Amino acid sequence: MISIRRLTCFDAPKIKKMISYLGNEEKLSRTITVDTFTVLHGILPLKYKFMPESFILLKDDEILGLITIVPTIGNPYKINITKLIFKQNMYDVGKQLVEFVIARYGAKGAVSFIVSIEQSHYELLELFMSGCGFRQCSYENLWKLDNFAPQNKAKAHFRHCQNSDAKYVARLYNAELKNLYRPSLERIKSEYTEPIFAGLANDYKNRYVLEEPEKEKIIAYLSITTNDNLNFIIDMSLNDAYNICYDEVINFALSEISSRKSNFCAFLKHRQYTKNADNFEKYLHERNLNCIQTQCVLVKDYYKQIKQSENALQIFQFGEFSSN
Repeated sequence: MISIRRLTCFDAPKIKKMISYLGNEEKLSRTITVDTFTVLHGILPLKYKFMPESFILLKDDEILGLITIVPTIGNPYKINITKLIFKQNMYDVGKQLVEFVIARYGAKGAVSFIVSIEQSHYELLELFMSGCGFRQCSYENLWKLDNFAPQNKAKAHFRHCQNSDAKYVARLYNAELKNLYRPSLERIKSEYTEPIFAGLANDYKNRYVLEEPEKEKIIAYLSITTNDNLNFIIDMSLNDAYNICYDEVINFALSEISSRKSNFCAFLKHRQYTKNADNFEKYLHERNLNCIQTQCVLVKDYYKQIKQSENALQIFQFGEFSSN
């Protein structure tokens, strides 16, 4: 008999055995074990959720697959699928787990589901796109700052981002998106507000903004994120109307990291769904940097079916026509 239920601490030994063949077994096992202690978090309404939640698919008490979701901080109605594990070639198990979380959290009010998959995983892309109805929204790349030698040694004058900046940072990010991707990828101001439970998140993030001196207008946003205090991801949003030097932004980010860590690896995030993506990529090539990861960003929007009124003559919904 097949069943899907929440992961518990009693499942940890079976999960460890299931992933024993993986090279990063220890780290993955540790993160999954932490997820087993979110039972109380599981009873919270969706609007209050902020921690990862994992579910397993079992057949005759044998674990065949696991899925982990993480609500977006500041917008829990946007769900990120961060782990999908299933026994070799059991893609139907993966499909059942994905459909389960979409149905479960969609019923609770979730409006979109997002997953990033390395472009070389063709079967997994097929599972999400053809099997589960996700659509591709461009790519995200990571470029390693290995032996980075900027031409401009100056540092931009960033300051720490405050909650009062959230509305303007969200506007900056959304204005940077190509129009085709805005409905699925735009962000709201609460996604840039520091939550009171930030210390419980898996990632540690420092956030900064750059202002135009005279007008006190935010023209750039910078985040530095790490989940292991060794590898740091630098992400930036820049106003196209201003000629902001990439070298200065990166120099500032590296100086902030080096003030806390003597040994680290830094990476630049390159989002191909932004208006300045081509210019940024040209800059990265000019600096002889290497792209070490390319991920496809997949999105599925979840909408509840509208109940039709008995007196309604016609209803238009998502381009389809129906009449009574």
